Amino acid sequence: MSNSVIEQKSFEFSKRILDLYKFLIYKKREFILSKQVFRSGTSICANVIEGEEGESRPDFRHKMNIALKEASETIYWLKLLRYGEYITEKQFNSIYKDAVEIKSILVAIIKKLKNEG
Repeated sequence: MSNSVIEQKSFEFSKRILDLYKFLIYKKREFILSKQVFRSGTSICANVIEGEEGESRPDFRHKMNIALKEASETIYWLKLLRYGEYITEKQFNSIYKDAVEIKSILVAIIKKLKNEG
């Protein structure tokens, strides 16, 4: 694994999403939203890694854009899980904060890439 901040943070986030998924499946018996948040939440890091190993700058930019979309989708599922009372306010605030931070980093990366031309 590289030393990039976005890769490290998104991998740690993936681990948190995995723990959340297990909690939702085994403790809350929730099987639909859990799969959605698991898919989008773990896809962020997968796309970051693919981008970092990409063949070209446009390939990297494309994967960062996909990672950003997955981060936005994950935020949506987290809000829905909170609304449905599958997670507590404390659980939501903790993981939501991480998701927003990752999204902000991805936005900054994409803006920098656009400015480079």
